[in-house]
Amino acid sequence: MERESMEFDVLVVGAGPSGLSSAIRLKQLNPELNVCVVEKGAEVGAHILSGAVFEPRALDELLPEWKSQGAPLTTEVTGDDIYLLNADSSRKLSNAIVPKTMHNHGNYITSIGNLCRWLAEQAEGLGVEIYPGFAAAELIVDQGVVKGVITGDMGVDADGNEKEGYMPGMELRAKYTLLSEGCRGHLGKQAIAQFNLDKDADPQHYGIGFKEIWKVPAEQHQPGKVVHTAGWPLDGEGSGGGYLYHAENQEIWVGLIIDLNYSNPHLSPFEEFQRYKTHPVIAQYLSGGERTSYGARAITKGGLNALPKQHFPGGILLGCDAGTLNFAKIKGTHTAMKSGMIAAEVVAKVLTDDHQGGDDLSQYAEAFNSSWLYQELHNARNFGPAMHKFGSLMGGAFNYLDQNWFGGKLPFTLHDTTADYDGMQLAANAKPIDYPKPDGKLSFDRLSSVYLSNIFHEESQPCHLKLADTEIPVKVNLAKYQEPAQRYCPAGVYEVVNESGEDKLVINSQNCIHCKTCDIKDPSQNITWVVPEGGSGPNYPNM
Repeated sequence: MERESMEFDVLVVGAGPSGLSSAIRLKQLNPELNVCVVEKGAEVGAHILSGAVFEPRALDELLPEWKSQGAPLTTEVTGDDIYLLNADSSRKLSNAIVPKTMHNHGNYITSIGNLCRWLAEQAEGLGVEIYPGFAAAELIVDQGVVKGVITGDMGVDADGNEKEGYMPGMELRAKYTLLSEGCRGHLGKQAIAQFNLDKDADPQHYGIGFKEIWKVPAEQHQPGKVVHTAGWPLDGEGSGGGYLYHAENQEIWVGLIIDLNYSNPHLSPFEEFQRYKTHPVIAQYLSGGERTSYGARAITKGGLNALPKQHFPGGILLGCDAGTLNFAKIKGTHTAMKSGMIAAEVVAKVLTDDHQGGDDLSQYAEAFNSSWLYQELHNARNFGPAMHKFGSLMGGAFNYLDQNWFGGKLPFTLHDTTADYDGMQLAANAKPIDYPKPDGKLSFDRLSSVYLSNIFHEESQPCHLKLADTEIPVKVNLAKYQEPAQRYCPAGVYEVVNESGEDKLVINSQNCIHCKTCDIKDPSQNITWVVPEGGSGPNYPNM
């Protein structure tokens, strides 16, 4: 069967904050442009997971009347609590000694998934075509210029054979293609490699972020309250921090972010998160409540130092596909939106000057560098490297001085040039970690957690977790590191089984919640995450 083909002025891959913002801005600037957004999730917002405390700066610029238009921003932050946790104690920090970037006055506790659903409505109202359930599988590259994408085939079995109802993917061609797939985007990763976009950047850095939604008794709920924590349970074995947000409708959103540069192969991010909830500071709000949702997602957090060149022949990397999150604020939605808006303004101008399209998008770099987004990332450039180099306590002290005293304008830049996967200790040399069994009240097992992510994959389809060498998981990763994929995966996708006296790695790809952690953290860099059939994966409500 021949592939069908459609042509657009601009193709946006991914209906996240950056992609939808770019689509809206394009139609605001030129209603005649033919703009299409493809989204691999079953619906807009299905794959969106974020804390989230939202800063409305970019939204104020994009849609100034958002309040009267019904944007889902109703819970304004009423106060910040920041704790330093030990295993059995805590210390509440004065706001005076906290980096000012952590203060949330004027921000909102909101579901970014629901915000994206609302942004999609605004985009469609302007004439943007949005197609959920279509996974962009390949870039179309013609004479060194990206000309669009090919969507994944539908109806292929696990062995690659065509099933009944087989449909080949479509060619979606465009004058310009904007990649807004989120962290560790499948096509973004290809574009960075093919066009050598990261040759002048530090290695990108990542975290894995967990989130659960809890329905709690009214007396434990304080709408608008924000709690952030540092320290336990990550003392000595990793870095990161926790959060607990009091949203609307007696809901509490709780999570833990763990930097993926940790070196102990015995560490299990999932189990660290489960025991995090048992600390008295957190448990006081969750006890007696009911967990209703679970999810996890990798976070691109290298900041300005790790930012690749964002434009390439025929397209631009947007938002977390490039790495525009401001780690000092632990916020990436407003920055992603702004990157999409800048891209839209550049592309709209280029299309006005040259209706045929083309490969020259160098204006984007100039526009980006003159924006408040660049200035914000520049002021936060030392935050992550300081935490990695000096640890949570001393790094936090450095960042307090950098942000509060010098406004991020110290006359030097710290760098972290070690990739997150590089530095894993041998299992024999690392400290074993004894995790408690889940109690079924505050802490839970992986499988019951994955169930709450509303996961769906067509039972018989090609595995979307590709091994470059099928022998490495046992001969290298198991022998040296006790195969850490069994622990860093938050969904129980990877397990080592013994069959007839031989160890074997089993990949339960149907459990995958598309977090991309395996693609990032595998110490042998042997795993590549590619898109499964469109519509597969989690379907997060209100995340």
